[in-house]
Amino acid sequence: MSSLAEVAQAAGVSVSTASRVLTGSSHPISAKTRAKVIEVAEELGYSPSALARALVSRSSRLMGVLVSDIVNPYFSVIARGVDDVASRAGYVTMLCNVDRRTTTEITRVRTMRDYRAAGVIFAGSGYVDDPREPELAKAVRQAQEQGIRAVSLTARDIGCPVIAADAQAAAHDITDYLVSLGHRRIAFIEGPEGMVATRQRRDGFLACMSNADLAGSAQCLPGGFDFEAGHAATMRLIARPPLPDAIVAANDEAAVGALNALRQAGIDVPGEVSVAGIDDLRVAQFVGLTTVSLPLYEMGAMAARHIIDTPPESATGPAENTALSHRLIPRDTTARRPARAGS
Repeated sequence: MSSLAEVAQAAGVSVSTASRVLTGSSHPISAKTRAKVIEVAEELGYSPSALARALVSRSSRLMGVLVSDIVNPYFSVIARGVDDVASRAGYVTMLCNVDRRTTTEITRVRTMRDYRAAGVIFAGSGYVDDPREPELAKAVRQAQEQGIRAVSLTARDIGCPVIAADAQAAAHDITDYLVSLGHRRIAFIEGPEGMVATRQRRDGFLACMSNADLAGSAQCLPGGFDFEAGHAATMRLIARPPLPDAIVAANDEAAVGALNALRQAGIDVPGEVSVAGIDDLRVAQFVGLTTVSLPLYEMGAMAARHIIDTPPESATGPAENTALSHRLIPRDTTARRPARAGS
């Protein structure tokens, strides 16, 4: 690989001038000199050439994907969808963990501006009545004005298109399936407190129970989107009998935690309690979990395609929403409610 000094010599400029061009310095340099340095850097294979091109064209072939929890397989599926489409088109995917913090999302959007990214994808949920959301929307708007395309994969009021499955309908439909099996006392393990995704899934569960005239037997438990949260919530249920007929968790990981807690306590699934989740991650397939399949891969792929197909000058265009369908996947953890004395 050539050095900066070799690039400068071949371009007929000083090392400091070559460095300023290739690092995007605001120091005044003629367009002719800038173009010559970039051309030579590319010919010699100097590594910052891609960044230099971005500085000149005011756009790079970089896509940022902001995820709430980088170890959660939900986001792995989305990221794979993004990267498969992006890489085929010559783009590079940058995965950024934001730990469910709006302030971190704002910082990452600004980082994408610094990198002159082609686009940024918000893969995670926001919070209900989030006081920082207007600041995030402002950061998104500033990025869009720079030509950066933004897409959200959950319903968020941040001024960009939304490509998402209807999580509320998914929770409604998995609950309705349990009701159709004869289950009446159904518990719902919620996601993280305050998140829009948690509210959507809880609202879907409660709407179904209300429509079935079962609102009085619906039980919502604080939980989370991980195995440990589902396990802990179910252990609390077990400690306060009677057990529900069925448990719905806000996602598959929490559902697997619930399944594990029940089996540790010697409770037969689905003989005594049915268990279901939402997402249809790979773990659900391994343990035979009844769930709702959300099109996570397709969401990521469509977001990447939107960024590729939308010209930078249209980044501030109308924020249209695209709703994707879900699918019920019955497996081994649910069964028809057995007849019980007095029920």
